[in-house]
Amino acid sequence: MKQETRIGLKPVVKWAGGKRQLLSIIDKNLPIELKKGEIKTYIEPFLGGGAMFFHIVQNYNVEKVILNDINKELMNVYRVIRDDVNSLIKYLKNVEDEYLYLNDENRKKYFYNKRQDYNMNKKEDVETAGKFIFLNRTCFNGLYRVNKKGEFNVPYGRYKNPTILDEVNLTNVSLVLKDVKLYSVDFENIKKYVDDKTFVYFDPPYRPLDATSNFTSYSRSQFNDDEQKRLKNFYEKLDKKGAKLLLSNSDPKNTDVNDDFFDKLYRDYNIKRVFANRMINSNGNNRGKVTELLISNY
Repeated sequence: MKQETRIGLKPVVKWAGGKRQLLSIIDKNLPIELKKGEIKTYIEPFLGGGAMFFHIVQNYNVEKVILNDINKELMNVYRVIRDDVNSLIKYLKNVEDEYLYLNDENRKKYFYNKRQDYNMNKKEDVETAGKFIFLNRTCFNGLYRVNKKGEFNVPYGRYKNPTILDEVNLTNVSLVLKDVKLYSVDFENIKKYVDDKTFVYFDPPYRPLDATSNFTSYSRSQFNDDEQKRLKNFYEKLDKKGAKLLLSNSDPKNTDVNDDFFDKLYRDYNIKRVFANRMINSNGNNRGKVTELLISNY
């Protein structure tokens, strides 16, 4: 289901830890079986913004794609784009026209009204998907974060001319999602779809590098160290099924050279450190090159 590269697909939502800037590096570390056309199924258990998915379908031939994320509202966005993109475009066009006409103070009020409405009326429908995209495009830093009640709580972001509707990209994304299976279940539930002709790319919520860089609250459940260990055990099960596996995560050694959490956890696999631009704490001055981990079983 390879799509023409010229389509120029890009993620529909901004997402903390998104992989767009690392795609060229990740591409060099993809399994040779994928490049030779021997991989039949591609699976992402932690979809997020989907940059890796869009890269795969534009550059490689796979027969089957399965995408999953525990964030039900996020997966509703992808389902609506796949099944009813024209209604979504219409909704976003109306919102964009209303929002961009307002001054900053009224935009702020509009944002918080939409946020409250979104939190009170979440459904698996076009309107909820539209609110999700609007909030993602106009909130602070494009983050998606929820509190323990599962309520989206990112504040207003002051963007002069945000792109709320990208009609061309939405239409193209709808086309590539046409035959894709979309789920919102625990990552272990994808095991039944995996065989020795499968490539699985894991991009779980990153282990925080410090107390102020916790970007794991994509859903009301926290992805702590116990979850990281559960994921490693699942990785091992899929390895035994003969699947090709690649996993990304933060490198604890950026802030503590003695932190061997992942080196010990994945000691039986290939661990490579690559450079990425990340903000490793709440201070914007601390943006810069940090290493991230790519862990493969090939």
